[in-house]
Amino acid sequence: MRLPQGRKANKAVLALLICEFAGVVAALALFGIAAPNTYRTALWKDGGLNGFNSDPKQIVYAFANHRPVPKTPMVWSQFITNWNVAVSVTVMFALLIKAILHVMHLFHPILSLALHTILTAMWIVSIYGQAGPDRSDPKHPSSTPWYLTKSCDVARVSRNVHYCKMAKASFAVSVIMLAITLSYILVAIYSLIPKRKAGHRRDASNSSDVSMTGASPDSYISNDKSWELHDVPRTPAAHPPVTPRTQAFNTLTSNR
Repeated sequence: MRLPQGRKANKAVLALLICEFAGVVAALALFGIAAPNTYRTALWKDGGLNGFNSDPKQIVYAFANHRPVPKTPMVWSQFITNWNVAVSVTVMFALLIKAILHVMHLFHPILSLALHTILTAMWIVSIYGQAGPDRSDPKHPSSTPWYLTKSCDVARVSRNVHYCKMAKASFAVSVIMLAITLSYILVAIYSLIPKRKAGHRRDASNSSDVSMTGASPDSYISNDKSWELHDVPRTPAAHPPVTPRTQAFNTLTSNR
């Protein structure tokens, strides 16, 4: 992306592309392992055993007792798992397109601003889904999943300690990717700010100098002309030249 503000902005975009590539590879790996349901329900059950959140068995109890089935919280739903995979794949595809356009000098800041605004919204949904509340059980409400607020060592099942760490890493990568996407937006906004040319700055400085002195350039020219006309001393008038013919006429006139 060749930006109007010069090499600094272009270097910033190149650095962001490199950081984004590392982040999206990590996101693809982590979200790919989590799909379709590697540890989501396991962490939900573990939190229910510890009393940190609702228990997934409540859905079975509701069916058995012909009660209204509680809605599955977003943090424990299949939707957020699929969403995270979709976001990471979309970002990887967008990264390849951005890299090509950047090399071809066709990635305009307006296009960057529009694209990364959409990606920012997608990452915000992902982060909210991973850190969302669980209030399906009034007896055990949770505003944030336990694997983000507590140590992984509190897990009842030993294998869930490893899953807890993976969930923490997935959330951290999502936050980093959101920060990178917001950085793209800041660079795009900076690039869209009109840059004053050097000639305009010189004109502005000249006008400021004139305003400070209280005179205009024409006054300087007129003063120079007046100095030339009035201040230069006049050349003294010389005696008229005397020639032999003039002297002869003067002699004749004196004799008369």
